[in-house]
Amino acid sequence: MDPEPALCYAPPMPHTSSRRFWLATLGCKVNQYEARALAEAFAAKGWSPAASPAEADRIVLVSCAVTARAESESRRLARALARQAKPGAEVAATGCAAAVHPEAFAALGTVPMPDKERLAVAPDSLAPCPPRPGDRFPDLAVAGYDRARALLKIQDGCSHGCSYCIVPAARGPSVSRPYPAILAEARRLLDAGHAELGLTGINLGHFGPDLAPAMTFWRLVADLERDLLASHGPAFRLRLGSLDPAMLDAEGLAALAESRRVCRHLHVSLQSADPGVLTAMNRRPNDADAVSSFVDKLSMEWGPMALGLDLLTGFPGESEAAHGATAAFLAHLPVTYAHVFPYSRRPDTPAATMAGQLPKDVKTRRAAALRLMAEDKARAFLTLLAAENRLEVAVERADPAAGSCGRYVDCRFVDAGPLTPGGLVAARPVGLDGDGLLVAVLPGESR
Repeated sequence: MDPEPALCYAPPMPHTSSRRFWLATLGCKVNQYEARALAEAFAAKGWSPAASPAEADRIVLVSCAVTARAESESRRLARALARQAKPGAEVAATGCAAAVHPEAFAALGTVPMPDKERLAVAPDSLAPCPPRPGDRFPDLAVAGYDRARALLKIQDGCSHGCSYCIVPAARGPSVSRPYPAILAEARRLLDAGHAELGLTGINLGHFGPDLAPAMTFWRLVADLERDLLASHGPAFRLRLGSLDPAMLDAEGLAALAESRRVCRHLHVSLQSADPGVLTAMNRRPNDADAVSSFVDKLSMEWGPMALGLDLLTGFPGESEAAHGATAAFLAHLPVTYAHVFPYSRRPDTPAATMAGQLPKDVKTRRAAALRLMAEDKARAFLTLLAAENRLEVAVERADPAAGSCGRYVDCRFVDAGPLTPGGLVAARPVGLDGDGLLVAVLPGESR
């Protein structure tokens, strides 16, 4: 729920112009994708990356509003960037926080630009423009990254309305990216040397019904794997972004059981295992049962798998018994990590005015207890994974060689020599390495 650390982009692009740009990003993987797309769009228009904000002619902040803390950090960064800007340089504030409260960002000395597509098409001007139609996917694309694993955005917006979430107000209703554009970008990314593609969006479960013809997320996964196998062979893998429990249905089980290129890793945005709390969140009260049943069945097909959860504890009205239900669920499920967040009021959401707001110390205690359980399960999973005979590792660093396996665990190679970043290497675990694994290359099996 809290923003990821700010990423400041000065990507390795040709210096073709005296006009310089600087990009700073807070938040989710969708924001990271959009920041990369903006960097490439600026470069395509003749701009070059600046070495620092003070040297830039245009500064762009991609802000986050998922929590009050995230928006506060976005405003702090906007203020700092506006102060660092040289005379005549403009600071554009885009992303969710700037979309929800543009007047606040204008008061900080930035130009609110909710429409990132407009910024990408015409970076030379920050003049007001008509908003993009809300039913069309933003025309943003990425050709490559300066890292091994690539993100591929397939969907934007959310048509639901969880009572704690401001994102639908910032992003609007769900809109899906057409499949031909997804496939074309996936092929470009594979051609650029990225063997792992992470499918990302604001709510992946809302992908597809607005397309013609309509398709489901699971149909997309199956079609994308089939078409990439036909054009590139098996030298790639797909990693699924955060899944809503409602997506864990019979179609999803069949798609994952049949897939050979989807990483054996699911991340599920559960939030709570208590039906009453889930109802108050405006989520399905049976989500925990759906997740448990799905994971039990998929484990029989996949064997050991990585399973991550988003958990939001201390929600208004959450009793000790309700918290205990989530703890019991976490203990039962083969979870390998969890992102646990104590609830904090997000202004402009229904949950902010609900009765039963809990004291900070209660929320902190409950979050700490769940994190401790998750850490114990993570260590047990590492020990289990260390007994595997073969893992497929995406190389992220050449020398010393390191990467990550399909089950979302960091791996460090021993006695491997330099390896090519971006490729997939077959490896055998030979020991534990802190929160990761030590692995050795299996000769003759790399893709």
